[in-house]
Amino acid sequence: MATSDTGKTLIALASGAAIGAVLGILFAPDKGDKTRQKIKDGYKDLEKGMKTKLANAKVDLEETYEELLSNMSYKTEDVITFLEKKLADLKEQNAKLHKN
Repeated sequence: MATSDTGKTLIALASGAAIGAVLGILFAPDKGDKTRQKIKDGYKDLEKGMKTKLANAKVDLEETYEELLSNMSYKTEDVITFLEKKLADLKEQNAKLHKN
């Protein structure tokens, strides 16, 4: 999942949870103190869920970063090897030109 997709998913999740919690509480036939406790509990649940999602997103981002660095390292080695071969070829061609 791309980073921007993760951000959009988190926003959608938070918005949906908040709207659902508010609507559920507003239409519930409870006393004020029970309603306030439900709001508080709902907020804590939402906060916990968001922290978990953000932690997972951070791990995903770190894994993607490490994978990118690893791939770049291999590609860098491939480029260096290619350039070394080309340099050796050019030196050989240059040596042949100087002999003539």
